[in-house]
Amino acid sequence: MSAYLATIPSPDRGVWHLGPIPIRAYALCIIAGIIVAIWWGERRWIARGGTKGTVIDLAVFAVPFGLVGGRLYHVITDPELYFTEGRNPWNAFAIWDGGLGIWGAIALGAVGALIACRRKGIPLPAMADAVAPGIIVAQAIGRIGNYFNQELYGAHTDLPWGLEVYQRFNPEDPDNLLNGVATGHIPLPESPVHPTFLYELLWNLLVALLVVWADRRFKLGHGRVFALYVAGYTVGRGWIEMMRTDTANHILGLRVNVWTSILLFLGAVAYFVVAGRRGPREAPETLVSKDAVGPDEVPVAAGEAEASEADSAVAGESEPAKVAADEPEPAKVAADAPAAADKPASSEAPAQEPKKTDES
Repeated sequence: MSAYLATIPSPDRGVWHLGPIPIRAYALCIIAGIIVAIWWGERRWIARGGTKGTVIDLAVFAVPFGLVGGRLYHVITDPELYFTEGRNPWNAFAIWDGGLGIWGAIALGAVGALIACRRKGIPLPAMADAVAPGIIVAQAIGRIGNYFNQELYGAHTDLPWGLEVYQRFNPEDPDNLLNGVATGHIPLPESPVHPTFLYELLWNLLVALLVVWADRRFKLGHGRVFALYVAGYTVGRGWIEMMRTDTANHILGLRVNVWTSILLFLGAVAYFVVAGRRGPREAPETLVSKDAVGPDEVPVAAGEAEASEADSAVAGESEPAKVAADEPEPAKVAADAPAAADKPASSEAPAQEPKKTDES
């Protein structure tokens, strides 16, 4: 009993049914992560001087692209799960059963974001800096879905935070244990195990704090916040990945995701250094969408510029009005004309005497 109390229990299921509709914990975690990323990214974008609502509009492109990219990365790096003998290739489309590769999601999601940024006339690196902390927190929330799916854990451990993994049963489809239910709390032979998904969850939250602190302290721009997020995440993903015991392809003795983490870390560090030569953070006026309308969607600097132009226009219109006010009215000129004609010639200015010269 004492050993059981010193471990983390697993949920008995990851799917509930509302009539014929399955409610999957993994899907709910992904949706919650997306909402948090959009909400936080929008707040950070506005604080940097961007147009309100831009991140929401961008998500319309980035989220679908990201989901497709994440699934493609998973299927490409683990094809034996879907295209070997006895496997159902159509399960490659069953995204609700889990299996999203973060780097595929980032890569293809960036394509969607680039399309949206070009349509709005804003720089992609600045947008990436705004959404970076939200993305890493969304990844942390997504790891909770791995907990409900009983996946992505490590080897056996006797540590007090070891995870108890229970056998699940699915009478309707014995091979589909992901949709099964744990009855009797029968632990797997290797249980308890390292909760590597929990390690990554905590690591991601630490990276989010680091990114936010560095951004506020050094006023990072030109994609350097996003590069710091990539570098920080890959450091943790590398050592946590090597603790996992789930099936994975290897290259030169290392899991594919470990190699991916190494390459991305080097690329992120190089970009961070090179982008630092581009100078200070982007000016707020460069973050205004070209379709922005209304004073609430324009940064202060741009709003002041428009106010100055308006004041100049008003001042320009006042000059002709002043000239018109100083000119004599036509009726008054006509009334004064006869009186001027009746005045004697003596009233005219006297003729000037000729100037004396040396000849006189």
